[in-house]
Amino acid sequence: MKKLVLLLFLLPILFYGNDKKIPTKIKEVTVFLNGAQITRVAQVQLTPGTSEFTLIGLSPKVDESSIQISGLKSTSILSMQFDIDYLSPSEDNPQITKLQKVIDGHEHQIALLKNNISGFEEEQKVINANRLIGGNNTALDLDRIKQISSYYRERIIAIKNEILQANQAIELLNLELEKYHKQLVEINNTPIKEQGVIRLKIDAPATTTLPLQISYTIKDAGWIPNYDIKSSQLDAPLRLTYKAHVYQKTGVDWNDVKISLSTGNPSLNIVKPNMAPKYLNFVNLNAARHRGPIKKQKYFYNPTIKEVMGQVTDASGMPLPGANVMIKGTSLGTLTDFDGNYSLEVPNGKELEITYLGFTSFEIPIYSSIINCRLEEDVQALDEVVVTGYGLSGSSSGVRIRGLSSNSSHTKTPVPVTPLYIIDGVPVDGFIEGDLDDNEIQSIDILKGDNAISLYGHRGNHGVIVITTKKSTVDIGAINTKFVIKKPYSLPSNGDITAIELNTFELKAEYGYFAAPVLNENVFMTATVTDWEQHNMLPGEANVYFEGRLAGKTTIDPYTTDKEITLSLGIDPDITVTRSQDRNFKSRSFTGSNRILDRTYELVVKNNKSTPVQIKLMDRVPLSQNKEIKVDDIQSNNASLNAKKGLLTWELQLAPKQSTTETFSFKVKYPKYKSISI
Repeated sequence: MKKLVLLLFLLPILFYGNDKKIPTKIKEVTVFLNGAQITRVAQVQLTPGTSEFTLIGLSPKVDESSIQISGLKSTSILSMQFDIDYLSPSEDNPQITKLQKVIDGHEHQIALLKNNISGFEEEQKVINANRLIGGNNTALDLDRIKQISSYYRERIIAIKNEILQANQAIELLNLELEKYHKQLVEINNTPIKEQGVIRLKIDAPATTTLPLQISYTIKDAGWIPNYDIKSSQLDAPLRLTYKAHVYQKTGVDWNDVKISLSTGNPSLNIVKPNMAPKYLNFVNLNAARHRGPIKKQKYFYNPTIKEVMGQVTDASGMPLPGANVMIKGTSLGTLTDFDGNYSLEVPNGKELEITYLGFTSFEIPIYSSIINCRLEEDVQALDEVVVTGYGLSGSSSGVRIRGLSSNSSHTKTPVPVTPLYIIDGVPVDGFIEGDLDDNEIQSIDILKGDNAISLYGHRGNHGVIVITTKKSTVDIGAINTKFVIKKPYSLPSNGDITAIELNTFELKAEYGYFAAPVLNENVFMTATVTDWEQHNMLPGEANVYFEGRLAGKTTIDPYTTDKEITLSLGIDPDITVTRSQDRNFKSRSFTGSNRILDRTYELVVKNNKSTPVQIKLMDRVPLSQNKEIKVDDIQSNNASLNAKKGLLTWELQLAPKQSTTETFSFKVKYPKYKSISI
């Protein structure tokens, strides 16, 4: 048994004892959005013939297929193998080096103090040996005796004080040394970190020195774009600071190295697709649907995000309450609220998956703490499901309350009945779905049975739908860009963020205000920026500062813009906007088998500020995607109309304390036995 243990102990020595270890040093690092390329250098001396040696100090997380070695001159590589060494320390620990310097310094001070003590003790011996005044043959007067005695006394006292102070200083230094030695032992007792090594066999025709350069890629590193946007006042240019948040967990610290940042991603599959014929045949409706082309990767996971929030809307910008927001691959998730907003902690996972009935699912890397998304309707899914207004069971004549029906003596099929509608406390006869916009509704309550009858008498026999409406306003390389950093940086291998400033520049901006009360009843101060393309911006978070204060956070996403970027600087409570619908429910008529709805909306904007303002106000008219639904007689009045998109725009100039009212209207014609949601 002892022989076996001894053999196991000696195995590393047998294998590696004669191995020549060559240390390597990081020359430069190129950090990609996801991953990094490390370039190391080493000096190797070779004799003629075959030589074997090991390059040490590499990360244990090297992508072996990416290793490249240059600087071979006339030599040739016979074999190369990447391994993980679990037995040797990767590199000198900087903490140990620092501690050892302190310990050496303290020990040097103690040695000096001890030398001083020895000197004082020798002086004291001399004094003691010559303390007999004048000897036996010398006669001194009293004054001379007093002088000599006083000198001896004062000098002995001074010597003893110096020795005492030196010993006290030595004691304090020894106490400090004890602490440093304990800390050194603690560090030395920590497990040895594994390191990556490259074992090389090289054939050299003559004695030579090779300046080897070793490059490889790793995954556990990256950088995230980040911005600071500052505006000192209205009409002043924006000052934009473009920063990179760099992190690495490669197992090896990067100490005082040259760093470059690249927008490339070497982990992407760059093999071009092979186009083949597509053949049609009948398929099972339940078969898996074609997912479509592979999307261009625009966003990259940000490991620093701990919580993400945002809003989920449909293609028109309307909020989707009850949308399912999940961390992909986990059971962690949440639902959006009535306004389509969500907030979710993301302790693990790299992607969000957002789903909603009747819409295509949406997946995106968690790249920012603010992620808004618009879901597109799933046309195939809409052929299979029926969505009814207000989340209730519906019919052509209105809303049916489950559990309420009247039976006919001629049929056993329940006949739906029409409940009583109460709008803001007022009974409304002939109310049907679509008479109110969904965004106008604050809440819906359903009453039935005795509760309905006790409040509304016999009119509540068929149930009561109580609807409360909202009453208040609620406030650049051919294929990639590379940034070369001028000064060296040190990044520990702990995943912590190191902020590196890439550039600071000024952007011309046009300031104004924006309001779209059909989507949000707040008025937003904005800055519209042009000529941003020259700055090679990427999607990322931005901290917005206005007049020296933090206004909030926003997301810069160049992929969703064309020639300009509009930044939101915050909400201005001193400008209000309201949107209301003409509540004339009798304004609908019937033509043959069609129903015609007249819609008129009123928008009131008021400037409560003491300065004039320019406001861009927007609304919309619906567009039909069905030949049976006609939208006509559009009265845009003072607004400009984009007929293709149905968007209305007013450019308003308001003096201090001035208010203005804008209106628009349209008609909708559709089969009277069908329901629509406007």
